[in-house]
Amino acid sequence: MDSWIWSVRLAATRSAAAGACRAGHVRVNGVRVKPAHAVRAGDEVRLRGEGRERVVVVQQVIAKRVSAAVAVACYIDNSPPPPPRQEAVPVAARDRGAGRPTKRERRSIDKLLGRPAR
Repeated sequence: MDSWIWSVRLAATRSAAAGACRAGHVRVNGVRVKPAHAVRAGDEVRLRGEGRERVVVVQQVIAKRVSAAVAVACYIDNSPPPPPRQEAVPVAARDRGAGRPTKRERRSIDKLLGRPAR
């Protein structure tokens, strides 16, 4: 199992794939499996990780890691779409090379951020 997950690029490393199996994040046909579980064509593999669940149906069993284009042909992806990314709040930034803020600038920054006066 861990070898196939790594071979089709669902996990970055084989040890990460084996760790996911040991932690119970991989299910085949609804059953938790160990890293040594044999994979067969037609199996439904559910892999939890990276904040989402991947659901794939095995089309072809391979043992060696292949390119991404070939790997996509080895399974059918039935995963739900990934959740939308949240945009980061912009942080107040100073011009490069401006140095540390002066006492006056620190007071204005504190006032802008609503921090209490010291």
